Amino acid sequence: MIISKTPFRISFFGGGSDHPSWYEQYGGAVLSATINKYCYISCRPLDAFFNYNYRIVYSKVESVNSISKIQHPSAKAVLEYFSLDKNLEIHHDADLPAKSGMGSSSAFTVGLINVLLEYKKQKMTNMEIAELAIYLEQEVMKECVGSQDQIATSLGGFNKIDFLENKKILVSSLLKYKDNIINLENNILLFYSKKQRIASTIELEKLKNFKNKIDEMKFISQSVDHGLSLLKAQNFDIYEFGNLMHQNWLRKRKLHPKVSNDSFDTAYDIAIKNGAIGGKMLGAGGGGFVLFVVPKEKQNNIIKALKPYINVKFKFENTGTKRYITNQV
Repeated sequence: MIISKTPFRISFFGGGSDHPSWYEQYGGAVLSATINKYCYISCRPLDAFFNYNYRIVYSKVESVNSISKIQHPSAKAVLEYFSLDKNLEIHHDADLPAKSGMGSSSAFTVGLINVLLEYKKQKMTNMEIAELAIYLEQEVMKECVGSQDQIATSLGGFNKIDFLENKKILVSSLLKYKDNIINLENNILLFYSKKQRIASTIELEKLKNFKNKIDEMKFISQSVDHGLSLLKAQNFDIYEFGNLMHQNWLRKRKLHPKVSNDSFDTAYDIAIKNGAIGGKMLGAGGGGFVLFVVPKEKQNNIIKALKPYINVKFKFENTGTKRYITNQV
């Protein structure tokens, strides 16, 4: 059995500018990090005595005789790309729920590519895996998604990712600023709002409105360099970092009404009144996971004030997608 372990990601600044419809005109950038919560994909060959050729297990169970019959869009696209001619069973498990702003869809695609590379005895670098995931999601599956999640979940770590007008993608690791990253880790809180959403639907609505939100998008994109300068500073200022996130959220919320909702607006106000400096919904918005910059001494107040939101303990990680081979008894 082959198993891949792919981290989920948190995006701090620049989300939305990683969509090709934006960065191919204006350029874009994001500041993001992966965390020690993972998507697991396992695969193993199926013996011939089953009455199906492919079994895909996720929130549903699909047992089909041809790849073309698979309903899961990523599983179908990846299996078709690798032109598998042998029976196969694939299982998906995860530490966090899907459709929640943590890059889970791309983590699935990246993880499945990784296990099938081992299955087919083929080699790719982690960057090549990310580029293939971008191609499959944007060009084959025709999903309205950006390009940051595939890079982040495949490479792992704390990175600035630049998206150039010529479609080139540059990744700059920030791991050498370890002390500031640990400081940030100690002063942020992650919550699950218990509301799932389909990111591509919200992204499509935002894209239709980009031409009317040029100023907001440029602020969101340009704030990446501001956030980067704070992380590089000799004396990391958590208050300035949190305020920058607050200003970004105010702009992001203007991109489309579906980015936020009344419930989160209320929760956001409660968090600010109880000591949060700034925050945001992760991913496209609309629900899922939310992040707040909160001084450590005020975090218990926020956790109590935001019930029934679920506080999720985490650490940053820097491994990216990995795979393992296990011997079945």
